[in-house]
Amino acid sequence: MKGHIHSRESFGTVYGPGIRLVVFFKGCPMRCQYCHNPDTWEMSGGTEMEAEEIIAQFQSAKAYYKNGGITASGGEPMVQIDFLIHLFQLAKENQIHTCLDTSGVTFRPDNQEYLSKLDKLLAVTDLVMLDIKHIDPEEHEKLCAQPNGNILAFARYLDQKNIPVWIRHVAVPGITFKREPLYRLGRFIGSLSNVKALDVLPYHDMGKVKYERLGIPYPLADVPPLSKEEAKQARAVILQGIRDFRREKQQ
Repeated sequence: MKGHIHSRESFGTVYGPGIRLVVFFKGCPMRCQYCHNPDTWEMSGGTEMEAEEIIAQFQSAKAYYKNGGITASGGEPMVQIDFLIHLFQLAKENQIHTCLDTSGVTFRPDNQEYLSKLDKLLAVTDLVMLDIKHIDPEEHEKLCAQPNGNILAFARYLDQKNIPVWIRHVAVPGITFKREPLYRLGRFIGSLSNVKALDVLPYHDMGKVKYERLGIPYPLADVPPLSKEEAKQARAVILQGIRDFRREKQQ
């Protein structure tokens, strides 16, 4: 079995705990306006790799990764769920920590064949980094060209399965950097019992050069980057929503 791989990062420090080998998968149904990897959208291109090759790369520097592991990112790694299952199964056979960096957009709660595969994947997944783009359904579709219903349902499914989750959210000026959706997002996160961390990332426009190289118009060309201080403010609003929901639930 071979996977379509865009690239690998051998010193990943923001894709889960410790230093990690990050594998960027090809293919993604989302078209997020701030995506900085548009070259991962299509399945074509990239490199065909066997999971054993990726494990061998990890093992060749095992001491270097002793507090880390392997993270599958993208693109959307669950587009290639069969290969992903195989990769993570091999990783667990070799006592390697596994992290899935996903938007959850492929989740299909009404498809039993899909759920069977997903359960196999989650059985060998130590951590999910779930990227929630926008809490509002209509705004999410404007931002990502995909609905968010299955994404939020995926978050609840992970909660039911007791899979540890880190939530990531990008704060974008004029789009997600608004008190009301940030607070709503916090209340949603507050309803989950499996969330171990929250990362609020400031929007940046460093992906512009890739769009230019690919001949694709950059959708947010007029949107300025968000400062780290503003990202801290956004995180504070989300945390307030989490606290309020949990306090009200206890009353």
